[in-house]
Amino acid sequence: MIVTERGFYMSKEEKVERFQEKNKQAQPGQIVCAGSSLMEMFPVEKFVKEEYPDLLIYNRGIGGFITDELLEHLDVCILDLKPVRLFINIGTNDLSDPGVTIGHLMDHYDKVLSIVEEKLPGIEIYLMAYYPVNYEAATEEMKPCLKIRTNDRIREANAAVKELAKKHHARYIDINDPLKDAGGNLRAEYTIEGMHIKEEGYRAIFPAFMKYVLEPRW
Repeated sequence: MIVTERGFYMSKEEKVERFQEKNKQAQPGQIVCAGSSLMEMFPVEKFVKEEYPDLLIYNRGIGGFITDELLEHLDVCILDLKPVRLFINIGTNDLSDPGVTIGHLMDHYDKVLSIVEEKLPGIEIYLMAYYPVNYEAATEEMKPCLKIRTNDRIREANAAVKELAKKHHARYIDINDPLKDAGGNLRAEYTIEGMHIKEEGYRAIFPAFMKYVLEPRW
C-alpha cells in the first residue's frame, strides 16, 4: 500500500485501474505530469484549478513506481492521454535501491523517453530535477533509506538526467531552490519524514513550475 500525507490508501495496481477509468473522460492533447510519489503528491491539479481555471493538467504520478513500472504502464500514465507537453519525475525509488546504479537508472529512463517520443511525435518533454532530501529531519523509519538516497547521489543523478535531456532534445528543469535550506537539504518545515514534501513545499515551487507550463511551444 502507498500512503500519502492525506491518508489516501491505495495500491499501485488500484491507482493504475483508477487512472484507466479517468483517462476515458480526459481531454487529449493537454499537459500531463508523470512519475512516482513525489509527482503524485504534487497537488498540481488542485493548484491549477484554483489559479488557472481554464487550463487542464492531468497528474498521473503513482507512488512507489520505479522506472520499470512506469515502462509497464506508459499507456495509462502518459500515452493514452496524448499530451502535447509532459513533465516527468521518475527514478527516485530506483535511487533508493543500493543495487541500482545511476547508469542502470538512466538506461531505463532512456527507454521511457524513447517510447514516448516514438508514440507521440512532437511532444515537448520536461525532465524535472530530483528533489533534495533531509537526513537530519527524517523519521527513524526513513533514515535507512536516506543513507542510500543521499543528496550526493541525487546530485549525481541530476547531472545524468541533464545529459539525458540533451540526448532527447528535452528540457531539464530544476525548480528546487525554494525547497532548499542553506546546506542544500530539503527544508525541514517542508518535509513529512525527510523525503516526501508537504503541500506548503509544493506551493513554494508552483510559480516556477507554471513558468514552464505556460511558456510558448518550442
